[in-house]
Amino acid sequence: MKLEFTLIETLCLAVLLLLFGYYIRRKVKVLESFCIPAPVIGGLLFSILVMILKEADVATIKLDVSLQSSFMLAFFTTVGLGASFSLVKQGGKLLIVYWLLCGFVAIFQNVIGVSLAKLMDIHPLLGVMAGAVSMEGGHGAAGAFGPTIESLGVPAATTVGIAAATFGLIFGSLIGGPISRHLITKHGLKPQALNEEIVSFEAAAGIDKSESDLTATRFFTHIALITFCMSMGVIISKAFSQVTSFVLPEYVGAMFLAVIIRNINDRFGFMKFNLNCVNLIGDISLGIFLSMALMNLKIWEVFSLAVPLFIILIFQVVFIVLYGIFVAFRLLGKNYDAAVMVGGLAGHGLGGTPNAMANMGAITERFGESKRAFLIVPVVGAFLIDLFGIPSIITFINLFK
Repeated sequence: MKLEFTLIETLCLAVLLLLFGYYIRRKVKVLESFCIPAPVIGGLLFSILVMILKEADVATIKLDVSLQSSFMLAFFTTVGLGASFSLVKQGGKLLIVYWLLCGFVAIFQNVIGVSLAKLMDIHPLLGVMAGAVSMEGGHGAAGAFGPTIESLGVPAATTVGIAAATFGLIFGSLIGGPISRHLITKHGLKPQALNEEIVSFEAAAGIDKSESDLTATRFFTHIALITFCMSMGVIISKAFSQVTSFVLPEYVGAMFLAVIIRNINDRFGFMKFNLNCVNLIGDISLGIFLSMALMNLKIWEVFSLAVPLFIILIFQVVFIVLYGIFVAFRLLGKNYDAAVMVGGLAGHGLGGTPNAMANMGAITERFGESKRAFLIVPVVGAFLIDLFGIPSIITFINLFK
């Protein structure tokens, strides 16, 4: 039996699976504690069902995921619109150091992935998918870069990336707290008082966050800005690829154009920027995009890669542990804030920013607050890391395509 879903039916199914994922996460506490995204839960369960039906020769399911790329473009555009460089000034030199440390992580994760992939005689681009794409990039980057790498003739790239990202989420949550706790107890560290006043992110960037001002007109203004960046970004990416023969995914152009427009607006104030509105559009876009990406996975394609993928991912975890303890902790100042930030680095270096925040929250709840860590880690983990991570990923893709 063959079941075919139309575009609207696929969209409806994606939203239902997203809601189902939220429901399951509320019921299964371990999923919530590891910050597993709801679309990953719902979409992955559906893809497992599809695999069972196929392997049992009961039915094949075909989905129309044409809208997936549009939601992906919208999400990464909202990431770009969140990249205010006013926040970099607020974080000072310590933010720059942390940012550079994260940039090196992105590069070395790709080095580990590619080197081990070659050693185990699998395509090096699968190593990139098990590198910065899925580790620092998470499910969003895995779902975005997977189709690009598959278009270069590497099957199962998306499935590898999603599997690696899920592995990273779990281990990013498992190791972050213990690493910070080890550093704090070993060096007898205590929370430090702040002499300077730390203002809110929104005040530093001149952002209007009030929900009462979120009218239909303002919502459509932000939609217009996002779709403009999406449209022009696609044109820029295609033109760049044609001129240079360098693979540049369409959403990268949209994201970096959004960064430019956002910071020009911060300087000249052409429009009143509403963070709630942008975050809302970004959350909706990411949820549907990930749900579609996960529900359309062909899990059976990755069976032969299970052992090489596991070996690569174990090396990624060991690297983050050693790098955090022996490099990042020292360069960040060898103090209490540095220890907390190392826990955050483990969280978003393997998983995502929510994992980083959960790790730091658990540590500070026990040992005391760290305002510097909670200022710097989310700013870098949420969007600044992409300014290093994405060029690194694109470079490795073009080197080994």
